[in-house]
Amino acid sequence: MPFAAAPASVSAKESLRRAFDLCIAKTRSNIRALADHPAAWAHAANGRYPEWKEGFMEIGNWTSSFFTGMALLAWRETGDGHFLRQAVRLEPFYQTKLREHAADTMHDLGFLYSLYAVALHKLTGESRYRDLGLHAARVLADRFIPQGGYLRAWGRMDRPDSDYAGLAIIDTMMNLPLLHWASDQSGDSCYREIAIRHSDTTLRHFIRPDDSIYHCYRFDLAEGTPLCGENYGGRDVESHWARGSSWAAYGFALGYRHTGDSRYLDVSLRLARRFVFLLDTELVPYWDFRLDPEAPQIRDSSAAAVAVCAFQELESAGAAEPAIMAAKQALLARLCSDAYLDFDPAVEGVLKHGEVGDGVGNAKSAYTSWGDYFLMEALARETGNKETWW
Repeated sequence: MPFAAAPASVSAKESLRRAFDLCIAKTRSNIRALADHPAAWAHAANGRYPEWKEGFMEIGNWTSSFFTGMALLAWRETGDGHFLRQAVRLEPFYQTKLREHAADTMHDLGFLYSLYAVALHKLTGESRYRDLGLHAARVLADRFIPQGGYLRAWGRMDRPDSDYAGLAIIDTMMNLPLLHWASDQSGDSCYREIAIRHSDTTLRHFIRPDDSIYHCYRFDLAEGTPLCGENYGGRDVESHWARGSSWAAYGFALGYRHTGDSRYLDVSLRLARRFVFLLDTELVPYWDFRLDPEAPQIRDSSAAAVAVCAFQELESAGAAEPAIMAAKQALLARLCSDAYLDFDPAVEGVLKHGEVGDGVGNAKSAYTSWGDYFLMEALARETGNKETWW
């Protein structure tokens, strides 16, 4: 769909500032509550994240750091030590998760530790956060399956009989910056080599000729032979999950930042163009771009927020085209409208109308912790601070 670039205006800037201030305000109480009772807040239909009953140490926890990531964005913006103090209170839990529960972690160590240890190291320079991030990178690297050239997404590595064995997913592209950072910090190229091999495997098998994506791909565990696409996020195996597309567009753009490999920039641009082309007049996409009439007709604000971040990364690389830039502005304006923001101080969530799975191939509407985080990251970049934790 073509977009007409809207001229910059004071009201548009004020809209972004209003949304950023809302993120800061909600983060002030959210990060304190999370530090009081560490858990894996993920999503909630009513926006009440503490109702999500999953412990911090559980294998399924991939979401706690969206709140620390927001807190550290808020600290950088305001200088208010409250945000840093609450994030630091969580350090023993992040340490314990690696020391005592490493076997019960998954590929989302990148989400967890880039938005905690890496962010804290970038902001404070303290070596203990560097050490914590490097430990997380080692645990993530242990998930690499060399015969297939991919990081196994889910399940314990000592359970080869699991249905998750041999499975890689598109979301992992967002966890690779932790490995690139670890190579930069340690001087050990093995982390970067794993990230590149996984990126190349994703490039070969996940991206279809029409620039739609598979959510998952299965490989023979022993031989590494690619077998088939699979699905746990979209409507079905051959559909086009919107958030998966935005994960891939952002992940490959970040891959270009860390490697300079033009193939990654090219595929990120292709995915971004396709995403923009498929948007309708509502702008915020349906959760899958290939929904049949019987499927839940649900929008996904989190896919839109991640896509904006991808477009900003392409912009930083000097590669964003006019249609992508226009879509970035239009999506930000829509997400920052009252139709999508929740200003109720009693509700922890910021961004309404995200999508979460409701059984494989199904979906329901919810506030999402990742949607909130990526909206805040996008707003931080758009209002002048270009550095990210990736």
